[in-house]
Amino acid sequence: MKIIVVGAGGDIGKAACKELQQRHDILTVGRSAGDYLVDISDLNAVKSLYEEVGNFDAVVSCAGDAAFVPLADMNQETFMIGLRQKVMGQVNLVLAGLDFISDAGSFTLTSGVLDRDPIRMGSNAATANGALAGFAKSAAIEMPRGLRVNVVSPGMLDVSSSRYGAWFRGHKPVSSHDVGLAYAKCVEGALTGQVVIVD
Repeated sequence: MKIIVVGAGGDIGKAACKELQQRHDILTVGRSAGDYLVDISDLNAVKSLYEEVGNFDAVVSCAGDAAFVPLADMNQETFMIGLRQKVMGQVNLVLAGLDFISDAGSFTLTSGVLDRDPIRMGSNAATANGALAGFAKSAAIEMPRGLRVNVVSPGMLDVSSSRYGAWFRGHKPVSSHDVGLAYAKCVEGALTGQVVIVD
């Protein structure tokens, strides 16, 4: 398959690519690095990406920022970071992709652990994660042409623990290999409308 991986340069994206590139052709996309540079919060930019790529069979999104600030310091503008980048950025990949992806293709989005197991300063990310789960469940029943959509929801990766472990005290790091397998399950399997948890 020809697979577009958005956010391929991050830890989660690298785990997905490592697993999928063994069997598929991977095109990497990022804001600042990759085969293609795109801001996924811009729907027109996403459409232009798909037009440039041409035919493809799957989209894997491991992208999306959120604001990690205390709730007392949160305002509407700050809260919109997660909604605009993590939620709408990934939703844009699906909405724009419906006209371009091959029949029976798939979209795999990424949420995270924080809507299931919250941490301090994680309300923006947790909200985004919950929104993505709801989107996938609902969108799956309307997808045309045998298309599928799922969400992978990983905990903090083992390779990320040196940078983020202080925020996730008591959380067991998850295997990058297992995270990669979750993306393979979504892309190569038959699931749709599901949140695949990696804890």
